[in-house]
Amino acid sequence: MDGGRPGWRACVLGGAVFAVCMAGTTLPTPLYPLYQDKFGFSELTVTVVYALYAFTVIGVLLLVGNASDAVGRRPVLLCGLGFAALSAVCFLCADGLGWLYAGRLLSGLSAGLFTGAATAYVMELAPRGGASRATFVATAANMGGLGCGPLLSGLLAQYAPWPLYLPFVTHLALVGASAAVLLRLAETVRERQPLRAVRPQRPALPPRVRAVFGPAAIASFVGFALFGVFTSVSPAFLVEFLDVDDHAVSGLLVALAFFSSTAGQLAVGRVGVRRSLPLGCAGLLAGLALLAGALRWDQMALLAASALVGGIGQGLAFRGALSDVAQASPEQQRAAVISTLFVVAYAGISLPVIGVGLLTGPIGLEGAGLVFIASMAVLVVTAAVYLLRRPEPARV
Repeated sequence: MDGGRPGWRACVLGGAVFAVCMAGTTLPTPLYPLYQDKFGFSELTVTVVYALYAFTVIGVLLLVGNASDAVGRRPVLLCGLGFAALSAVCFLCADGLGWLYAGRLLSGLSAGLFTGAATAYVMELAPRGGASRATFVATAANMGGLGCGPLLSGLLAQYAPWPLYLPFVTHLALVGASAAVLLRLAETVRERQPLRAVRPQRPALPPRVRAVFGPAAIASFVGFALFGVFTSVSPAFLVEFLDVDDHAVSGLLVALAFFSSTAGQLAVGRVGVRRSLPLGCAGLLAGLALLAGALRWDQMALLAASALVGGIGQGLAFRGALSDVAQASPEQQRAAVISTLFVVAYAGISLPVIGVGLLTGPIGLEGAGLVFIASMAVLVVTAAVYLLRRPEPARV
């Protein structure tokens, strides 16, 4: 037991570094209305700025997602923290839209490097036999960090001076502290290779995985799309339709979705992996229905309920999807298949959000949101029907 305490301490510290990085990716969310007032851009521009982050993450996952396997976890994570710091500097210097694009691009580079490397690092730092608890630490750090970002910036923007500067100064300080922590943690990759050994990863989908991958990918796409809409559009909806310009409320609403996802992932242990994906689809469908009600009747309570229910559904569905895909994949191709699932998930964050932005001009934010909800509902129902008709999960 005593021998395990230092390992768990290192595991938790690695998770804290992971959370700090991911918090930076959602830090600007409650601040977009302030940037719109300052620079005078449209809601479409907000969605494009947001989607640029997701496209960058996809590119990094495909090109250098396996870099930490070769050069080591710590060098890649330190590089990711460097990009996070540069992103914060871009937002601090922002006097036009170009700085926001640069900040989101650098944020995407940071998240792309951290997503795989930090998950593996946190699990490797844990004592032997602690895989399940280490998975929880990595999950909580990822989704919890994403939730803490808008919560932190919303509170600072509402109740502290310099709303467009203090959140990023605070994050810079946290990034500096995280780098100091990371330098004190051990490297877990024993046989490191030079950087030239890193090769782009090609998405892989063996034939035996395809039957499982279809519904898993659909559920992941819809769940991340729901998060994408919440993080990019909900601040504008609060201001335009509910007359809520409290940045703390905006940040809390987005944080609620991410924290609920963490709760949903933890609930998989109770409901079982086999039932988590169908139940997650049901939760996503309920979350979409609540979001439609919030848009139609301008109800804050329904919007909050949508974040809560949809977040739990996303957590159940995504962890179930990961488990199904990992179980069905041949061992030598498992990492590539899971990377493909993440690419689909991040496409869900970006493509539907851009669609909502394009439709906002001709039919308004409410109409664009309802079109999005109808499209995602069709996808979720399709996946759910397939899952209910599938007699047994695919197994290797």
